[in-house]
Amino acid sequence: MDYIIETNNITKKYGDFIAVNSVNLKVPNNSVYGILGPNGAGKTTLISMLCTILRPTGGSATVNGYDVVKNAREVRASIGIVFQSRALDDILTGREHLDMHASLYGVPGEIRKKRIDEVLDLIDLGEKADEYTKTYSGGMKRRLEIGRGLVHHPRVLFLDEPTLGLDPQTREKIWEYITKLNQEEDITVLMTTHYMEEADQLCDEVAIINQGKIIKSDSPINLKRELKADTITVKVNKPESFVQKVKTLDYVHKVFEDDSTIKLMVERGENLVPPLVNFANKNGIVVESIELQHPNLEDVFISYTGTSITEGR
Repeated sequence: MDYIIETNNITKKYGDFIAVNSVNLKVPNNSVYGILGPNGAGKTTLISMLCTILRPTGGSATVNGYDVVKNAREVRASIGIVFQSRALDDILTGREHLDMHASLYGVPGEIRKKRIDEVLDLIDLGEKADEYTKTYSGGMKRRLEIGRGLVHHPRVLFLDEPTLGLDPQTREKIWEYITKLNQEEDITVLMTTHYMEEADQLCDEVAIINQGKIIKSDSPINLKRELKADTITVKVNKPESFVQKVKTLDYVHKVFEDDSTIKLMVERGENLVPPLVNFANKNGIVVESIELQHPNLEDVFISYTGTSITEGR
């Protein structure tokens, strides 16, 4: 398989603190690849090294065949970046932003206008192109930032938490644009996120990162299939007693507590809801609510880390 990004035990330390710990990645060409983990897990540090913003403490990495340390200039010419924090100038129009970025990357003047028009069409901002960005909505600004990262025809686009702070409807729109650019621009997208649904819907492959280490990587569907478990979420009036007693049941594989909510990992959960309610009643415990869910990436994360992704944030 053709890999456009490869890392070999890449590591970043700050004194005694290890932000990224011997990470190995292989990102296929023309894929959408997700780095999934809570805030502070090392996601931004990892892509900052891949973008040549930070120098690795140990290990190595290549992007588009170039070493991120030895060939930093070539790496930068091969990539586009959309940072987590906003980076637009309110006194420029959308078109001016794209033109300035294309100039900085040396896009020849004779093809610059055509390329800017192509990008504006891709991100659906053609009608707003000559308006100041201070008039743009949050979603429009994010789309412009993505477009700016595309204007010089990069081989890889890095997106750091691309939908952070956006409302659900706008977030779904951004997902549509990411899928569209991957398909139409023949580009590899490497994105970080802590949104499970985002990783599940967008990514061909996901690497789960926690405390600087990659715990597991595979396609979302394979990660969920491998879990071989449903989740039964229960709220009861005596949580401590229920947890203690439910651990004795053979069909309960794992038990996780998240505040007042108890999550049970089981197989074929649709057959186990009534028995669990009866079990609680026999032990003098009242079930206030019970819900069955088939595996999702949140469950995969919990299975490998022992905590939910929100607890790690």
